Amino acid sequence: MCGRFVSASPPDELANYFGTEVPEQALEESYNVAPTNEVYVVRARESHRTLAPAKWGLVPFWAKDAKIGSRMINARSETAPAKPAFRRAFSKRRCLIPADGFYEWAAQSDEVIEAAKAAAKAEGRKFVKPKKQPFYIYRADEEPLVFGGLWERWIPKDEDGNDIPDADPLDSCTILTCAANNTMAPVHDRMPVMIPPNAWDDWLDPESDADHMKSLLVPAPDALLTMHTITTMVNSVRNKGAELIAPGVVEPPV
Repeated sequence: MCGRFVSASPPDELANYFGTEVPEQALEESYNVAPTNEVYVVRARESHRTLAPAKWGLVPFWAKDAKIGSRMINARSETAPAKPAFRRAFSKRRCLIPADGFYEWAAQSDEVIEAAKAAAKAEGRKFVKPKKQPFYIYRADEEPLVFGGLWERWIPKDEDGNDIPDADPLDSCTILTCAANNTMAPVHDRMPVMIPPNAWDDWLDPESDADHMKSLLVPAPDALLTMHTITTMVNSVRNKGAELIAPGVVEPPV
């Protein structure tokens, strides 16, 4: 699962990192990217890569309404190659989605919950279960993360489900997920698929062998990631600032 992430790197730095032109449309930095926000995606066009925004939440080309995208922010790598919503995109429209890091939430430990119960009883107030603890996850070497993604281009439809002539198309994307590695497992049982640099070109090439692409849908090496606890301010999508990733003094999940 990946439901929030950080996209704060300047577009010129991303363009240099991926060997693309600087995008014509620059997005504002966000330390709390949420579903339906626009995000940068790297795609292949003929013999070169491109960097441009797309809406996070894939809208299948056959969808009658773009609102379906809000439920398509992630695609399970185990089923995406065959699932109708993602099948065509997995075959021909793979992309890379850069991120500075991402967030995940873990249930509080039994010790924290019991301490909260004891405090509530001692103070004569109603016990309120502590909120899940958010974590910020990022590369240990602080290089950008590169999620494996899929993208689609959707044409607005009329009431009969037909494409509206001359309507502006919508480009959208989803993040592939896989089982968690040992670093992520204490916090969550899923993690984003991450594509290493030596596989970028193969991943983006629509002619790449499907079995080879499936072989890339594996957990990242355990040593690639690190994490720390952060403030629950990240729970609100209205909060977008860098203070969200500052380490917080809170109870770890295990």
